[in-house]
Amino acid sequence: MAANFTPASLLVYCRPGFEPEAAAELIDLTCQLGLDGRIDTGVDAGYVRWLPDEPASFARQAGKLRFEQLMFARQLLLAGDWIDTGEQDRLTPVLSALAPHAGPFAGLWLEGPDTNDGKALSSFFKRFQPKLETCLTESGKLTPVDERRPRLHLFWTDKQRCIPGIALAGNRSDWPMGIPRLKMPFEAPSRSTLKLAEALMVLLGEQELRERMRAGQRAVDLGAAPGGWTWQLVNRGLRVTAIDNGPLKGSLVGDSLVQHLRVDGFKYRPKKPVDWLVCDMVEKPARIAQLMASWLADGDARQAIFNLKLPMKKRFDEIHKCIGIIEDTLARSGKGHILRIRQLYHDREEVTCFLARI
Repeated sequence: MAANFTPASLLVYCRPGFEPEAAAELIDLTCQLGLDGRIDTGVDAGYVRWLPDEPASFARQAGKLRFEQLMFARQLLLAGDWIDTGEQDRLTPVLSALAPHAGPFAGLWLEGPDTNDGKALSSFFKRFQPKLETCLTESGKLTPVDERRPRLHLFWTDKQRCIPGIALAGNRSDWPMGIPRLKMPFEAPSRSTLKLAEALMVLLGEQELRERMRAGQRAVDLGAAPGGWTWQLVNRGLRVTAIDNGPLKGSLVGDSLVQHLRVDGFKYRPKKPVDWLVCDMVEKPARIAQLMASWLADGDARQAIFNLKLPMKKRFDEIHKCIGIIEDTLARSGKGHILRIRQLYHDREEVTCFLARI
């Protein structure tokens, strides 16, 4: 195993309340690798742990699970066993638990769940991390940051309990807790602009974004009002047709790059194909999935980013129903495609999708 770390489990971070969905996809994907195991989590815990029935077989195949396959995970760790530290001396138990793992690791991240209790750990992390880093560096377990090497994580549920894990290069999120930190632009008309900004970062990344999105391209925003997603595209130099019966707000009103049409988003189609289609309409997910797939199948858009608003129950099943609709629609058209799905930090009861023709 990479960096001489022998994993005992998988650990993923997720949005509190979505543990069942994160667990379902871990079970699904590990079964595809021929691995059986059980789930360890809690209600609104903000994380899910998968424990293998056959640890030796898991250790051989653990690195085959790909982070990009996971829709509800913010981070994927190959994890060890829980460390109980007590209150007086946390350093010794942690160092003792890490002793069998030779390393060296590229960086040390201390993290907690995205809950109120987890956020309360930040001051503890600031005090404890320098001490632990010094000891690990002196023992040769930490090396200067090298993006090719595994990164060491300690995931704490409280000040007395943590689990060590590693995030493999090219198979991890590179944001602490898997959360990109974005500032709300003062000029944007709504906070929904952060959803699209995060989607571009997470679902595409810097290099692919530069290749796919360029100033001067044409885009359509279905369900645009008040204009958070349109603003994000205009700010990148795209010409946007904003479709919504409601009004746009702020600087978008009168912007030369924006054409606002008060028409039905389910009926509108452009006269010429556009480079980008984006959609954040509140509608049944299957209907949105069909609409997005038909735009690409008919050649009206080359690529799309859209949200699927999830029901309160059977959310995992609903997503796979939508995936089936998209795949069947594009298969009938004879067009290949790329589909990526992720529940973003700025999402709530929804997931965000990137769909492109190939």
